[in-house]
Amino acid sequence: MTLSRFSVKPLSTMTSTLADVASARREPDLVIQDARVLSTYSERILAGKEVWISGGRIAAVKPAGSYRGDGAKLYNARGGIIAPGLVDPHIHIESSMVTACAYAEAALLNGTTTIFCDSHEIGNVMDVAGVEAMLEDARRAPLSIFLTVPSTVPATSPKLETAGGDLTPEKIAALFDNWPEALALGEKMDFVQVAMGDDRSHAILAAALERGRPVSGHVYGREFVAAYAASGVTDTHEAIDRDIADDLLEAGIWLFLRGGPPTTPWHSLPHAIKTVTELGSSHKRIAVCTDDRDADDLLLFGLDWVTREAVKAGMRPEQAWSMGSLHGATRFGMEHEIGGLGGGRRADLVLLTDDLKPLSTWYGGELVVEDRKITAVLDAALSNPYRYPEAAYHTVKLPQNLKLAPELPTEPVIAHTIKTELPGITLGHVAVELEPANDWQTHFDRHGLCFVTVVERHGKSAGNVAHGLLNSFGLKQGAVASSVGHDSHNIIVAGTNEADMQIALNAIEAKQGGVCVVMDGEVTAMVPLPIAGLISDKRVHEVAEEVKALKVEWEKAGCTIAYMGFNLIPLSVIPEIRITDKGLVLVPEMEIVPLFEPA
Repeated sequence: MTLSRFSVKPLSTMTSTLADVASARREPDLVIQDARVLSTYSERILAGKEVWISGGRIAAVKPAGSYRGDGAKLYNARGGIIAPGLVDPHIHIESSMVTACAYAEAALLNGTTTIFCDSHEIGNVMDVAGVEAMLEDARRAPLSIFLTVPSTVPATSPKLETAGGDLTPEKIAALFDNWPEALALGEKMDFVQVAMGDDRSHAILAAALERGRPVSGHVYGREFVAAYAASGVTDTHEAIDRDIADDLLEAGIWLFLRGGPPTTPWHSLPHAIKTVTELGSSHKRIAVCTDDRDADDLLLFGLDWVTREAVKAGMRPEQAWSMGSLHGATRFGMEHEIGGLGGGRRADLVLLTDDLKPLSTWYGGELVVEDRKITAVLDAALSNPYRYPEAAYHTVKLPQNLKLAPELPTEPVIAHTIKTELPGITLGHVAVELEPANDWQTHFDRHGLCFVTVVERHGKSAGNVAHGLLNSFGLKQGAVASSVGHDSHNIIVAGTNEADMQIALNAIEAKQGGVCVVMDGEVTAMVPLPIAGLISDKRVHEVAEEVKALKVEWEKAGCTIAYMGFNLIPLSVIPEIRITDKGLVLVPEMEIVPLFEPA
């Protein structure tokens, strides 16, 4: 059978059937008995209930013992909590390093049945063709996947970086018009340009607003909130503390509170939720999201984990689950279809323990996870994944004989260094005075520095290479490298010597993408990412094991921020200083500065 959101018939064709089932004139397909029901509508847990399901949709929630027929399949919940499947309103599939089909396995294990993804990563590499390939992948996946159309590709001006894609207002409009899954405009990352009235930025906003599509945002700095909201942005996942969260709510912007493993740059929920717990705001326009997860963290820290973090931060369990399901559905105008257990809704359900841990998941009325293990029907769907176009496997195009380290200064200079600090989102701009030395190691030992280099990999330049210096990154020897350098996804390499940096670059080129660690001339760990240099074509558990091994070697190398934070170093829309293939970029000035200036 086909396991996709298309397996469930439109409600318009089922109203008569569902009415008959709800009125006990027709047998349901499935009855989940002896359940407590978590109502996201009233935010209560209701004891003594059973759920009647027909054609993949909920016909009714009835008092326990109501069903007296003999034609339905019966499932005994044994007093457990039945809740609507989780709805993740903001994620990037590519960050998980797996395909949409592979992503579905981890999502369903964690009780997530619907996601809204922004595929700007593959858009930055392959333009519209990449986004459409991801959409085809999503259609095949056993998960309800909708697109928030990438809005900022490239993230900044071509003067500041080289991307493989260029999603113009016209291309974005065509994606809306051609793909029913395109429900909103993805995060508008160039918030400085939006606030300054940039013509291209506002033409992209217009392409969504003219079609009645909501606009998602990405903003740092309270000073930008008013202009951002006035430009039509109505949600954001980048509220990093209580005060900007409060500003955003009062400006009419939905909050997606981002929960992430505390060792990554994505765990702002405990701070931003204080707009509710300390300042007394309502949670009615607040949802929770995951944003970015690698394959390892995707299995361990799903949206269910984020809802439990909301409980730890002061929300009642019923409120937290509503923030994880109904609120995201409501934001995108889909509360009639998902996010609750009302009649006519999709039968996307989760059986929970009392501490909100998923045990079993139904997707469109089909049991796809039981007792934390995938069922045969889900395994069959996952075993027939979408195959990406051949072009997606050939996106790393490098010239030969690249110089990966800057020349050693022979006169006193001021070096503009990039200071990495946990969690790794914002980066400090630190000017360091370098006196002449015999070798780079002297500077590294004295100032806590190492090389960082960004290499253009889309074949669109004559081989742009930019050199920089990382400050406090902690790398003591060897090199680390990644083809997931946000957002243009050029290759970023850090190292203490050019030889190991070259080995890392060669390894990535050979696999057509990946993240690796090199020590003493040997690749000690690597996650190959052959699809667009971003994604593996393996199942999620296989990739998770590769990521675990990478993390071990990453820590051994001494890196002070996680590799996902390292991937953000080229992201030239976040303060204070970044490095792209064009050079060092100051933010928000959006100006390129040289690595060295006279002392």
